[in-house]
Amino acid sequence: MTYLLLCPIPNTASYLFRYLFWALSILSVLVMSGFSQAAVPIIPPAPNINATSYLLIDANSQKVLVEHNPHERKAPASLTKIMTAYLAEQEMVAGRITADDNALVSVGAWRTGGSKMFIREGTQVKVGDLLRGIIIQSGNDASIALAEHIAGSEEAFADMMNQQAAILGMTNSHFKNATGLPNEGHYSSAWDLALLTIDLIDRFPEHYAIYSERSFKFNNIEQPNRNDLLWRDKTVDGVKTGYTRAAGYCLVSSAVREGMRLISVVMGTDSDQARMRDSQKLLSYGFRYFETQTFYEKEIMLKEHEIHYGEAESLSLGIANDVVLTFPRGYYNDIKASLEVPKQLEAPVAKGDDIGELRLKLDDQLLYTAPLIALEEVPEAGVFARIGDFIYLFFNQLFDV
Repeated sequence: MTYLLLCPIPNTASYLFRYLFWALSILSVLVMSGFSQAAVPIIPPAPNINATSYLLIDANSQKVLVEHNPHERKAPASLTKIMTAYLAEQEMVAGRITADDNALVSVGAWRTGGSKMFIREGTQVKVGDLLRGIIIQSGNDASIALAEHIAGSEEAFADMMNQQAAILGMTNSHFKNATGLPNEGHYSSAWDLALLTIDLIDRFPEHYAIYSERSFKFNNIEQPNRNDLLWRDKTVDGVKTGYTRAAGYCLVSSAVREGMRLISVVMGTDSDQARMRDSQKLLSYGFRYFETQTFYEKEIMLKEHEIHYGEAESLSLGIANDVVLTFPRGYYNDIKASLEVPKQLEAPVAKGDDIGELRLKLDDQLLYTAPLIALEEVPEAGVFARIGDFIYLFFNQLFDV
């Protein structure tokens, strides 16, 4: 009360003017503060998943959205058959086998336990049918028959599997058979299986379509696709289930929404329903809170930069690979690009030389960097042209023009 008495009482007009001024100032600060915070994404934590190892990754950007023990070596069960089918598809694309080739069914293939296509010993089965028997019916007998047809024996085929795994960078995978039946030293990881699936979809799109087929009939026995997500979610188009007592219930799944493809891998769940439920949780989370866009295409000019001492006066700069980013949904327009290049470029420059850097940021967060490369060669100019450039640069620096 005493404080109020010590303050002079302003006249009414002056008081109202100052009050409005300060109120508008405070309001503008609050509004600007709100705008400055608008670019900060708010994303809830990932859903609870009961698998011992799992991964959610964007197939195009390879951005990991959710992970738990993704590099842990696990028994893969029938997820192994993704590699088995991959090699068969690779052989078909290379022209070494065809879908109409006949494969002889051995005693070993016929006697194999577990899930079956129900092929008979001594009969011949088309490669295309065996491939569907592997992908849709998860047939162990079909896996061995096709492995023997391609490599002569399942052991030799397993060696091919390991060679291909090394090529793909599957550093936590080692295969002992074509089926995924328990075998000491036979293992893979959620990360490796995601890499394999991404490459399979990219390289063999025509064969990948088989993974979405809901059933296959052979020898008058029709069996449904083991992947129940094909019925639950129309955007899911693959890929493979797996189960053994050691591995638990496993599933690699893939779905596409609005051009965005996600790969989900769950390993070591305790039931068929759990692997489906956990996979659906991961996919729904990824599609709801993230999006993927192509920002720049490879070898498209992003900047034309002045160059000296060369046969050309300018150099086109771009990037070697498409820039594909996965980021919080709804923030596309908030992502800003910048090009970091030297102030002065000098010839000679070879095509593909690193010249600078492309940077993409969301607010203050650096999302992506890529080398900025020369899109063309600029040879060194002749003596007189170089002298001319030298004089120009000398006076340019002298007068800081």
